[in-house]
Amino acid sequence: MRTHIVWDWNGTLFHDMEAVLGASNAAFATIGVGPMSLQEYREQYEIPIPRFYQRLLGREPSREEWLELDDAFHQRYRELSASCGLTEGARELVADWQAAGHSQSLLSMYVHENLVPLVETFGLTGHFLRVDGRSGPAGGQKAEHLVRHLAALGEEVDPARTVLIGDAADDALAALSVGARAVLYTGGSHTREKLEPVGVPVVDTLAEAVELAGRIAG
Repeated sequence: MRTHIVWDWNGTLFHDMEAVLGASNAAFATIGVGPMSLQEYREQYEIPIPRFYQRLLGREPSREEWLELDDAFHQRYRELSASCGLTEGARELVADWQAAGHSQSLLSMYVHENLVPLVETFGLTGHFLRVDGRSGPAGGQKAEHLVRHLAALGEEVDPARTVLIGDAADDALAALSVGARAVLYTGGSHTREKLEPVGVPVVDTLAEAVELAGRIAG
């Protein structure tokens, strides 16, 4: 059976951290929290996101505050992400993985109806068996979405020969929960110092991630 990669999108294939930071600072302003630098954001960010906001506020956001935070984030993200592109080498890595006879899919916590046309804009859709974004409320964890994603892929994909490549600790925890492997990339939402304690390989480039994926699930 082929080795299968499940790619994360935001902060992994899609190089959007500046947009994420700008959108997050717009959201912070709605609860009276000052703007962060990119380094500060990457050091403090965590999933599930409500826990991140709770730590910033010192209390759990009310439902009204959470909705306002989420709306502010997504409105500003749509504006800023229009100028973002793929991570260096991403297009070639995805094409080469398919050409080598392996399979891959895309699973993101970005809203599904926004994700699908964006992936198509970059001409990547045809490389993936599936492209799945989030269809439920914001703020959850990736594990439950990964379970549904793999179930939809069916017997063609073996979790034991699957590697999730992402930029957050939550990506690795989701993979491990279904018996898959993970490689974490330092160019996204978390610093290396926050990723290494998870106990999976941590790399600085997507090329390294793909090379490792081929070895650890081969």
